[in-house]
Amino acid sequence: MSDASLQGRVVLITGGSRGLGREMALALADAGAKLAITGAAPSDALAATLQALGPGAIAIPADVSDPDAAAAAVAKTISTFGRLDVLINNAGLGMRLISETFNTKATKFWEAAPDAWARIVDTNVNGPFLMTRAAVPHMLAQGFGKIINISTSDQTMVRQGYAPYGPTKAFLEAASRVWAADLAGTGIDVNVLLPGGAADTDLLPPSPNKKGADGNLLPPSVMRAPTLWLASDASNGITGARYIARFWQDDNPDVARDDTAEKPRIM
Repeated sequence: MSDASLQGRVVLITGGSRGLGREMALALADAGAKLAITGAAPSDALAATLQALGPGAIAIPADVSDPDAAAAAVAKTISTFGRLDVLINNAGLGMRLISETFNTKATKFWEAAPDAWARIVDTNVNGPFLMTRAAVPHMLAQGFGKIINISTSDQTMVRQGYAPYGPTKAFLEAASRVWAADLAGTGIDVNVLLPGGAADTDLLPPSPNKKGADGNLLPPSVMRAPTLWLASDASNGITGARYIARFWQDDNPDVARDDTAEKPRIM
């Protein structure tokens, strides 16, 4: 899928140096977008991704859970490219901070180290808020913007042994609906995108038999096509929606839309 509106569109992707973020960045760069990618710190992965993206991209070391770093990342993007059109809140920490065997032996929530728990919550919950809080005033001033929040499957949100990671994504999806309502009529769309199953990224421990809880493993490239559509003018006016990448069809995006489906009971 290629859309002329992506030519020159300025996109900031948090956690853009590896995994899902890297695939989305590469797809957008191929479509002609200008990219700013963040990583929690300078790294070989950040440098390598920047080189792969080409001259229309910058890398910004930034911890999204730090309010000053989040604001600085947005400011750097705007000072470099003159505007900010799309923010993709992709940076996140998973259950490996709690246990390297979380996907084969569930850790009870009371067994989790408080500092690891706090880091996951701070990155996955406060990070998207801080980044979006910094970006929205600029988008309001230009009367246009897109916020894309990267989430996880419904089952993962309530799966035993996946706290706090799963619940942080439940928070992000609930927040996305609130943000979409708050921004209704402003020209800023807020939507959720998820792979639709475990993806082959560093969120899972390395293993010769690497797979998710459902026994499957999706390639990170599954995020490419829906990201291009959500970042383009083709999705203008669609807000508060949820899309599952594994079901994506370029000629029928509604097939992948999931926000009207029955959800697991949380309370």
